[in-house]
Amino acid sequence: MELFTDVARQYEDFADYAADSPCFADWATQVARDTEVLAWIGRLPPIKQQPNIVFAAARRHGVTAPGPYEGLREALLADDPEDPAGLTATILTRSTQTNEVGRLATLAPVFARIAAESGRPLALLEAGASAGVCLYPDRYAYRYLQGPDRRAVTWTPTDAPVRTLTCRARGPFRVPHSDLPVAWRGGLDLAPVDPADADASAWLETLVWPEQDARREALRTALQVVRDDPPALRTGDILDDLDDVVDEASGFGEVVVFHTAVVAYLDPPDRERFAAAMADRVAAGLCRWVSNEGKTVLPGITATGPDIPADHPTFVLGLDGRALAWTHGHGRSLTWLG
Repeated sequence: MELFTDVARQYEDFADYAADSPCFADWATQVARDTEVLAWIGRLPPIKQQPNIVFAAARRHGVTAPGPYEGLREALLADDPEDPAGLTATILTRSTQTNEVGRLATLAPVFARIAAESGRPLALLEAGASAGVCLYPDRYAYRYLQGPDRRAVTWTPTDAPVRTLTCRARGPFRVPHSDLPVAWRGGLDLAPVDPADADASAWLETLVWPEQDARREALRTALQVVRDDPPALRTGDILDDLDDVVDEASGFGEVVVFHTAVVAYLDPPDRERFAAAMADRVAAGLCRWVSNEGKTVLPGITATGPDIPADHPTFVLGLDGRALAWTHGHGRSLTWLG
């Protein structure tokens, strides 16, 4: 989903991306056709116009989801923008820091590959970490469904996994069978989320799409993992402050800088700036770089793989600037590119 475009197009794109949430797909489709609601959203700052934050804020203020579009429409148009406790205020003060632990099913095999290549434990550094739930790939088991019969192959890199994450795998994908040693885990975020803060955790749950109770339960498990063993989360900008944290992590193992659905929130020039800086770090041997972003976000990485059909919403998983797989945004599937 492209954030930096006109509002109607943004909601049309989201309707495709959110196909596995019938409520949100319907809401987004109807917003894209509703000139009055489009004008209401258009008065928000551009980064706040995105469907995820508008819909989550509406739910926060009592709009039923799953529920009819009319409930959303009435809540938006009736809101007093000057009310400091109103829906608009929630949109302006909250962020879409969705922590989706399911993405580990697509990220963890790449982490295992880096560990095998380096022969060292990993120092995982997440750019845009939110609460940091994706910093624990070694705490889960993974179940990959392969082939036309969806034969299940399980990888358990830990003795006591807290949960099994399932992913449909296509293409020449080989399920890892190695350990996944992690010596350090940390992150950088403009506003790191404290999972011990009940209100902050509740907001993360609200960001999970309405029909997806399994995702919500997985998030609760993941937040407890973070509470039990907090990572080194730092406050800062991924454009300007990453080098200091890379240096901090380098004393613990093979530094892996990764991000997923984060660079999309940068405007296009800053995306290019970030990608160039990451390429320089990789070239200097400072870290490995694992990216997982929508197909239009880092076009230089997307272009290293096959052409993606225009009507196919997908993330592109990359390693050191080259595409490895197409992935579902919440980790439900991956298509390995070979």
